[in-house]
Amino acid sequence: MSKKLYVILAVLVLASFVLAACQPAATPAPEAPKVKACQVTDVGGIDDKSFNQTAYKGVTDAIAKYGNVEGKYLESQQQSDYEVNINAFLQDGCDIIITVGFLLADATAAAAEANPEQKFATIDVDYLTFPNLRGSGFAIDQSTFLNGYLAAGITKTGKVGTYVGIAFPATTRFMDGFGLGVAYYNQVHGTNVELLGWNVEEGTGLEVGNFESTDDGRKMGESLMDEGADIIMPVAGPVGLGTLAVMQERGSGMLIGVDNNWALANPDASAFILSSAMKNMDLFVTETIGMVVNDTFEAGNWIGTLDNGGVGLTYGGVEVPAELKAEIEALIPKIVSGELKTIPEGRY
Repeated sequence: MSKKLYVILAVLVLASFVLAACQPAATPAPEAPKVKACQVTDVGGIDDKSFNQTAYKGVTDAIAKYGNVEGKYLESQQQSDYEVNINAFLQDGCDIIITVGFLLADATAAAAEANPEQKFATIDVDYLTFPNLRGSGFAIDQSTFLNGYLAAGITKTGKVGTYVGIAFPATTRFMDGFGLGVAYYNQVHGTNVELLGWNVEEGTGLEVGNFESTDDGRKMGESLMDEGADIIMPVAGPVGLGTLAVMQERGSGMLIGVDNNWALANPDASAFILSSAMKNMDLFVTETIGMVVNDTFEAGNWIGTLDNGGVGLTYGGVEVPAELKAEIEALIPKIVSGELKTIPEGRY
């Protein structure tokens, strides 16, 4: 190659470097603003191993799924905190405010009406109608019917029990379904398993009056076990941990958890957990946040059922015969179709 050609090539290479250096630097695409999802708990606290914690799992799942989501929460120590915490999040510029539990219904309704541009979601409240609010309800009676049938098939004493933290429609549905499940097992098998703590016909039963006192859960557990119940379903959030502690201390008894998988939440006590009546609030929360992310938010009320996965049954650490599991599985299509009724006629 001639010297002249080398010179020409060198000039061309140099020119290409100069042109590249003169090109304006590529401007990075602007980062999408994060959607701020803010949860107000009820008095059970964010780490209650139950209601609030399951709801906040929906927030963390949305963070993992969508990426551009920021999660925040405020814990309510008393009922007067509900309005205070909602107002704090209104000032904070949250894109969606999620309130957890029936007891927050009035504060949520007032805030939604006063702030029509703010998006809200609420759990266990399915009767409010505001254009900026997405509510939810759960046919938890479908799940507890299955758990009642299971309990009646497992009990050795012929007695099972339940109690509630505070009685209102979202909680009494648990006991109604449970009681009807026990009754259906008796009908199918010709047994006479007795339910302590709830009268399905009258809609009344044992109530501790709160969702936070584990001492109350201990007392209720001791009382029901002393009456002969070897399986208990506390419908009271963290209160039920007191009942579970009594079973561990006595080395006997089985607990049916509510709202989330108690065997996973309490691995050290899984041997005493028969099953859990799942209320999959996390699915509702994640789906609602996704609507905000995708700008497809719609008001209305979503109902979780066995059919859409909003409620269900999970087994714990207690061995359950395969035949009984098969019976329970066969009940699901009958419940979905309406052939089996899981709440008393005209109750809700």
